[in-house]
Amino acid sequence: MCKGLSALPSTCLERAKEMKVKLAHLADKQDRAPRHKEESLLQDFEKLLSSKHGVQAFRSFLRSEFSEENIEFWLACQDYRSTKSPGKLVPKAKRIYSQFVAVQAPQEVNLDSETREAVIVCVSEPTPASFSAAQQRIYTLMEKDSFPRFLKSSYCLDALRSL
Repeated sequence: MCKGLSALPSTCLERAKEMKVKLAHLADKQDRAPRHKEESLLQDFEKLLSSKHGVQAFRSFLRSEFSEENIEFWLACQDYRSTKSPGKLVPKAKRIYSQFVAVQAPQEVNLDSETREAVIVCVSEPTPASFSAAQQRIYTLMEKDSFPRFLKSSYCLDALRSL
């Protein structure tokens, strides 16, 4: 915890000033181009998800909002899609389904019934695209709902440190 600015080494103060400028720039960038706001957020969200530190910061934020299952599901789907061995698809698909998609799953994600039913059909004969629609739904949910709140949170600082 901070016990006062005078107690901090000058390098910490400089780093804090840099982060403040980056945050102000990010907020300003969103305000400058309202017609491109969604495009800008999408680009920033994609950048966040492509960064190990960004994912960690976003995961911590989602945990604080009791919605960590969304990023965990999205990451599991990313891993699933990159599976090369067809023999590994079945066990991975069953694990993802039982962990995130099944009704009353330990980390059940918020999917509409149509998407959930489509996943059930796909899990019986899995392909690399079996979870694509569900993954896209959760991605959109995080992008439109959680990510804007993340940008206004203290967790955003963690992501900015890795830039």
